[in-house]
Amino acid sequence: MVEVIGITKQFKKVKAVDEVSFNVNNGEIVGLLGENGAGKTTTLRMLATMLKISSGKAIVNGYDIAKEPDKARGEIGILFGGDVGLYDRLTARENMMYFAKLNGMSDEEAKSSIENLAGQLEMEEYIDKRVGKFSRGMKQKVSIARSIVHNPSVVLFDEPTTGLDVSAARIVQDFILNCKKENKAVIFSSHSMAEVEKLCDRVIIIHKGKLIEQGTIDDLKRRYNNSDLEEVFVSLINRGERYEG
Repeated sequence: MVEVIGITKQFKKVKAVDEVSFNVNNGEIVGLLGENGAGKTTTLRMLATMLKISSGKAIVNGYDIAKEPDKARGEIGILFGGDVGLYDRLTARENMMYFAKLNGMSDEEAKSSIENLAGQLEMEEYIDKRVGKFSRGMKQKVSIARSIVHNPSVVLFDEPTTGLDVSAARIVQDFILNCKKENKAVIFSSHSMAEVEKLCDRVIIIHKGKLIEQGTIDDLKRRYNNSDLEEVFVSLINRGERYEG
C-alpha cells in the first residue's frame, strides 16, 4: 500500500509538486494523469526515493520513505519510460540476474523469478541473447522484468508502452493487469486514455503540480456528465487554467 500525504517538491523557484495527497491499495491500479510538466514523473521519482521530498510524507508498506529509504526501496519496482536501464553487452537473463542480486535475492530465488517473468512477457526465445541488438519492444520487456524481478509489492510504471507496437504493448498491459492479480499496488502513468480506461481502477489528475481531481473512471464520467474520459480530462485542465488566470 502507498500513502501520500501532502508531498511537495521545490526546485529553487519552481514548485514542481504542490501538496499532493492520495493512496493506492494493494491489488489496485491507479492512473496518474497530467500534461507534460504537470509533475507526474517528479511525483513518481519521489516515491521511488530518487528525489528527496521537500515537505509532506510518503509511506510504502509502513515504511516512511524519508526515514527508511532503503527498506522502502526494497518494496518498490520502478520503470520510467524512455530509460530502459540495461547493459547492452549482457544477455537478457544476465541483466535480470544482476538486478536480482542488487536486491539481495539468492541464486535459487532469482532463477525462479527470471523463468516466471520470461514466460509472462514471452521472452523465452531471446533471453540468452545480448540485449544490445534488441528491438525497442524487446528491450522494454527486459527492462520491465528486471524492475520487478525481486517481486516488489509496489510497482511504479511511467509510460511503459511508449514506442511499442500493438502486440508488444498488449503484452505489457496484460502484465500490468497480472500485477494487480498478484495483489501489488500499481501506479501507472500514460498519455493514452484508452490504455488508462483498460487498466486503471482509479485515476488521479495533476495540473501544474497540484492534484485537481481523483476518482474511478465511471465516477468522473458521471460527475462531469461526459462518457469520454479524454474530454473530461481536457475540460478539467482548461478549468484549472482559467482558475489560475
